[in-house]
Amino acid sequence: MLTKFETKSNRVKGLSFHTKRPWILASLHSGVIQLWDYRMGTLIDRFEEHDGPVRGVHFHMSQPLFVSGGDDYKIKVWNYKLHRCLFTLLGHLDYIRTVQFHHEHPWIVSASDDQTIRIWNWQSRTCISVLTGHNHYVMCALFHPKEDLVVSASLDQTVRVWDIGSLKKKVASPADDILRLSQMNTDLFGGVDAVVKYVLEGHDRGVNWAAFHPTLPLIVSGADDRQVKLWRMNDTKAWEVDTLRGHMNNVSCVMFHAKQDIIVSNSEDKSIRVWDATKRTGLQTFRREHDRFWILAAHPEINLLAAGHDNGMIVFKLERERPAFAVSGDSLFYTKDRFLRYFDFSTQRETQIIPIRRPGSTSLNQSPRTLSYSPTENAVLICSDVDGGTYELYMIPKDSISRSDSQEAKRGPGNSAIFVARNRFAVLDKSNNQVLIKNLKNEVVKKSGLPVPTDSIFYAGTGNLLCRSDDRVVVFDLQQRLVIGDLQTPFLKYVVWSTDMESVALLSKHSIIITSKKLVHQCTFHETIRVKSGAWDENGVFIYNTLNHIKYCLPNGDSGIIRTLDDPIYITKVSGNTIFCLDRDGKNKTLVVDATEYIFKLSLLRKRYDHVMSMIRNSQLCGDAVIAYLQQKGFPEVALHFVKDEKTRFNLALESGNIQIAVASAKEIDDKDHWYRLGVEALRQGNAGIVEYAYQKTKNFERLSFLYLINGNLDKLSKMLKIAEVKNDVMGQFHNALYLGDVQERVQILENAGHLPLAYATASVHGLQDVTERLAAELGDDVPSLPEGKKPSLLMPPAPVMWW
Repeated sequence: MLTKFETKSNRVKGLSFHTKRPWILASLHSGVIQLWDYRMGTLIDRFEEHDGPVRGVHFHMSQPLFVSGGDDYKIKVWNYKLHRCLFTLLGHLDYIRTVQFHHEHPWIVSASDDQTIRIWNWQSRTCISVLTGHNHYVMCALFHPKEDLVVSASLDQTVRVWDIGSLKKKVASPADDILRLSQMNTDLFGGVDAVVKYVLEGHDRGVNWAAFHPTLPLIVSGADDRQVKLWRMNDTKAWEVDTLRGHMNNVSCVMFHAKQDIIVSNSEDKSIRVWDATKRTGLQTFRREHDRFWILAAHPEINLLAAGHDNGMIVFKLERERPAFAVSGDSLFYTKDRFLRYFDFSTQRETQIIPIRRPGSTSLNQSPRTLSYSPTENAVLICSDVDGGTYELYMIPKDSISRSDSQEAKRGPGNSAIFVARNRFAVLDKSNNQVLIKNLKNEVVKKSGLPVPTDSIFYAGTGNLLCRSDDRVVVFDLQQRLVIGDLQTPFLKYVVWSTDMESVALLSKHSIIITSKKLVHQCTFHETIRVKSGAWDENGVFIYNTLNHIKYCLPNGDSGIIRTLDDPIYITKVSGNTIFCLDRDGKNKTLVVDATEYIFKLSLLRKRYDHVMSMIRNSQLCGDAVIAYLQQKGFPEVALHFVKDEKTRFNLALESGNIQIAVASAKEIDDKDHWYRLGVEALRQGNAGIVEYAYQKTKNFERLSFLYLINGNLDKLSKMLKIAEVKNDVMGQFHNALYLGDVQERVQILENAGHLPLAYATASVHGLQDVTERLAAELGDDVPSLPEGKKPSLLMPPAPVMWW
C-alpha cells in the first residue's frame, strides 16, 4: 500500500473523489465537510451547515456540485464554486446514511435509518420515488454504473436489488393530457415505480455495505457477521457465489476495484483487506494501530483509493504504477504485462522480447521495481519485491530484439542489484551491509563491505556504486574500496546520470539535487508536488516532471515550467525538443515541447551571444518573465529587444545605459518624471546635449543655468537671464547675472529689488565709481560702512569644465 496523502481530523464517515481535479470530499462525524487537494496536501474549503454527523457525500460527475446527507435528516446539494448550499431536500425521517448522484439522470439516491431509500430529482428538487421493503436501517444504497438498478444493504440482514427502469417513464413529461391522466392513474393504483428485483439473504447479521461490479453481473457485500460475500445475478435470479472470511470485526465497506480483478474491504477491526476476486482468497492486509475504518472510495478514473477512519483519512494506491526501465543509447528496455520490451528511440518501434515472470504470480506489488542493462553482454537485471526482494538475470538472445521462447532466469535474493561492469553485477546484502559482486553465471566473485548503512544501490560509473542511506548518499569505488564522494540529501528515490557521466541528478519525493560525479553540490530545486522522473538533454539541461508539470533546471540553479501534464508520465529520454516517456500503462509516448526558453537562458549563461541574438530575431520569446529574468541576470540591453511598452523600454534603456533609446521612449511618454530621470542618467554619462534637452523639457531653469555655467556657454546664460526677467524671477535673474560675471546687471537687479545697501556694497567693491556715488547720494545717512584695511575678493564665474 502506497500512502499518497493523509489527514488528521474527526471521524470520517463519507468520502468522494472528484472525477477530473485532484480533490476529495470528506464528511466528518463533527458535521463538517472538508474539501482537500490530495496532490498538494492542502485543505481547499470547509462546508458547515449540517447539524450533527454527515455520513454521506458525493461529487457530481460533470457539474460543480456535490450532495451530502446527515443525521439532521437533511440532504443538501452544494455548489463548490459558489461555496454555498443551493437547496435542501426534506423527506427522510431519520439519519441519512449514504447519498449518490446518478451518472446520467438528474437523480440522487439516498438511504436512511427510516428504513426507506428515496430517489430525488435534483433539478425539480422533488422526491420521485420511495423504495420501501427493508425492515431495519438502510445502511447504503447505490446506483448501478450502467443499468437501471439500485443495490441496498440493511441491518435487516438482506441485500436488495431494485429495478428503477420505470422511473424514466415517470420522469418523462407526457405531451398530451390523456398520457398525463394515465400517469395519474398508475400513480394512484401503483405499477409505475421502482420494484424489488432480488432479495439476497445469507448474512447472519446486519449488512453495512453492498456494491455492484463496474462491468460484470456481480455484487459484493460486507456485514456485521465479519464476512464479505460475493453474489451473482442474471435476468431472473441472484445467488450467493462465495464468502470471504478474515476480518475480525464488523465489515464497514467493500467494493470491486475498477481496474484490477480484486475486492477491497475495510472494517472496524482497523484493517483494509485486498482479496483476489477470481480465486476469492486474501492477497494483502493493511492495519492501523488505533483507528477503525468506516468508509472506502475509489477514484472513478485513476488508480487511487481512499479510506476514512476514526481520526481522519488516507488516500492510497495498492501498488506502484511506475514501469521499470533502463536507457542505453538509442534503446529503451522496460517491463510491461510480464514481458521485457524494447523500444528504439530513432525508429520509434517497440518489440516484445522475453517473458519475465512465471504465470500465476498475480500478487500485489510483485511487478519489477528496477531494471539494469549491460549493452555489451545484452543482459538485463530485474529487481522486484517478490519473496521479500529478489533479482532475476536474463540474457537477451543474440538475434536480439525478436520474440524468443521463455528462458529460465538466474535468480537470487536481494531487492537492489545493478551492473557495475560489462559482465559483473552487484547485489546488496542488506543484513551484512555488504555487496556481492557476481558474474553472469550468478557466481559470487567478490564481497565488499559498504562505508555507510545502505538500503539501496545505484550505478555510478564502471566499478563504482552510489549507496543510499536514510539521509545521505555516498559514491564508493569497489576496486579501491574508497569513498569518492559523500553528500547529505533527503531520502533518495531515483538517480539520473548525464550522458557524459560528469553530472548526476538525485531525485527525492519533493526535491532535485544536481551534483558533480563526485557529489560536489551544484544546486537544489524544491517542489511541493511529487517529483516523478527526469532525463538530461544533450545541452546539459536536466528536464524533469512532477505529477502535473514538465520543468527544466539549468546548471546555475535557474528553473522553469516547460508545459503542464494531464496525466503523470515517466521521462525516458530528451532529444532536442522531443521528450520520450512512458505512461502508467507502460505505453511509449513522445511529447514535442518548446525548448526555446531554456536554450535561450543556457546560451546567456554560457555567454554565447550570437545564439542569443539569432534567437531574439527568429523566436517567439516574449513576456514579462523573460524580461524580468534578463534584468535580474544583468542583461537589460538584451531585454530591450523584447519590449514594446515604452515605460518598460525606458527603464531598461536607463539600466543598460542606452541613452538614445531612453530619449526616444521619453519623447513617446513625455512625462516630467521620465525627463528628469533621463537628465540624471545623461549627466552621469556626460552627455551635455541630452542633459540640456531634458532640463528644457522639464523647464528646470535653475539646473539649465548651472549647466551653462559649467559649460561656459555665455550666450545661453544671457538668454536664461532674459527668461528670468520675463518671468519676473528676481533670484533667477541674480543667479544668471552672477554666473555671467555681469556686475552692473547684478547692481541693477539689487537696486530694482530695493536692496540699495547691497547694491551700493556690490558697486563699491567692484570699483563702479559712478554708480557708487549715485547710490550714496540716494542713501544719504544710510550708506553702509565697508570693512577697512581688508582687500575684497571678487565673486567671478569659474573656468568652464568643458567647451561646446
